[in-house]
Amino acid sequence: MAGFSVQRYTPKERGAFAKLTARDSVVRRLDWPLLLAALALCFVGSLLVWSATRNRTNINQGDPYYFLIRHAMNAGIGLCLMIGTIWLGHRTLRGAVPILYGLSILLLLAVLSPLGATVNGAHSWIVLGGGFSLQPSEFAKIAIILCMAMLLAARVDAGDQLHPDHRTVVKSLGLAMIPIGCIMLMPDLGSTMVILVIILGVLLASGASNRWIFGLLGAGVVGAVLVAALGILDKYQINRFAAFANPKLDPAGVGYNTGQARIAIGSGGLTGTGLFKGSQTTGQFVPEQQTDFVFTVAGEELGFVGAGLIIVLLGVILWRACRIARETTELYGTIVAAGIIAWFAFQSFENIGMTLGIMPVAGIPLPFVSYGGSSMFAVWVAIGLLQSIRVQRPITA
Repeated sequence: MAGFSVQRYTPKERGAFAKLTARDSVVRRLDWPLLLAALALCFVGSLLVWSATRNRTNINQGDPYYFLIRHAMNAGIGLCLMIGTIWLGHRTLRGAVPILYGLSILLLLAVLSPLGATVNGAHSWIVLGGGFSLQPSEFAKIAIILCMAMLLAARVDAGDQLHPDHRTVVKSLGLAMIPIGCIMLMPDLGSTMVILVIILGVLLASGASNRWIFGLLGAGVVGAVLVAALGILDKYQINRFAAFANPKLDPAGVGYNTGQARIAIGSGGLTGTGLFKGSQTTGQFVPEQQTDFVFTVAGEELGFVGAGLIIVLLGVILWRACRIARETTELYGTIVAAGIIAWFAFQSFENIGMTLGIMPVAGIPLPFVSYGGSSMFAVWVAIGLLQSIRVQRPITA
């Protein structure tokens, strides 16, 4: 299938790129709209998390600033990870992909061992102590993107072929299935859905045959039927899909979250009730409002304008990522950027969609906005990869 065009480096471009060593040159070449949009989302997210948790003494340990401080710390660590990723560069990380992939598999296996812990019904965590925990499936998303990009782009970037051959696609899918299998055993349906969309985006960007795209879609349908038939999903996950199919089903039980989320968003109107003044948020009617349902705080307290601003900022990130994918001169960079685009786009749509009742509840955080260290770290590493792809583009003299 037709994909992004792949250009080759000329000696002049290589020489010009070699001159890109000064710190100010790197700063000038950063994609500032991308960075500022991500920072703005983190700032808005801090306010929303603070509003959702400042009165919840059952989880904030009596400190109204508890989650605000930790959310800001997570964002700060995420920024450091982004800087480190830019400093290392996506090409350097390309050589370390086998190590990163192996570490991600070990962490996922650790979750399935006695080291794993169940949080909010999902056995997807490793508790580190001191109130900190790790969700390896977030980092598996990055590992899968880099691993598949390395395999699919190797011979194309070397000039040996125009598109990945069938054997290469099979290898890349085989490696992606290993972490997916571990995540399904937890089971973490939300992360599995995101990763499957990532794989689809990666294959589309690689220029793989259309048969693989349609085959993957067909396999997804068959897999969903088998998962339901074999009883792999937990009962609460099945109930979530039942509540999505029939919103009137058990509104005080499985449909409670979605019902309260709709009430919160609907009560905000155009401009909202004002920060810290939402009755649904203050009354603690919406569960997990600082994480999966943080968008309901925006809908109620900031209204359509504030919620729309979040969507616009997410759109800016996707727009700049698309531009980076289109302008890079190597297929590897294009595939990495495309995988991140698929990740951010679907995860944002699913998170916002489940609060509006147009998607099933799947326990997926809103990028940069929801509280959670693992998610925050992973999305900032992804921003670092995008920035590295842009910074390391060859430039003309």
